[in-house]
Amino acid sequence: MKVLDLACSHEHVFEGWFASEEDFASQHARGMVACPMCGDTLVRKKLSAPRLNLGSARAPDEPKQDVVAADPVSVDLQAAWLAMARSVLAQTEDVGERFAEEARRIHYGEIGQRAIRGKASRAETEALAEEGIAVLPLLLPDVLKGQLQ
Repeated sequence: MKVLDLACSHEHVFEGWFASEEDFASQHARGMVACPMCGDTLVRKKLSAPRLNLGSARAPDEPKQDVVAADPVSVDLQAAWLAMARSVLAQTEDVGERFAEEARRIHYGEIGQRAIRGKASRAETEALAEEGIAVLPLLLPDVLKGQLQ
């Protein structure tokens, strides 16, 4: 098993698990490796420290090698955002392109209240807001909508 530290072109850092280096290269070449934060497939490997079990511990006074670590605040924010996005997906119904229509029907009492999500253009979103219908644009990458490994 090969565990790689990866980053997308937006500098979101994440971990990928692959059967081998060749497996990573094959999936990467086919555009199958995507950032869980934004769905970007322009992914590159980052330097990572190998974990070697050699049977003996390092002497306490031996200096540790410097390893560049991801910013813990950034990692925490990414984790919180992913948790929030998964929660939204779990607690809402995807109505797709019918979002504006369904939001209006709910608002005007034509159908029962329920939490929905879907796609709407900027003009549709602005029109809903002008009618007093609360909407929140939330960009969710497609990678979150499927099985996340």
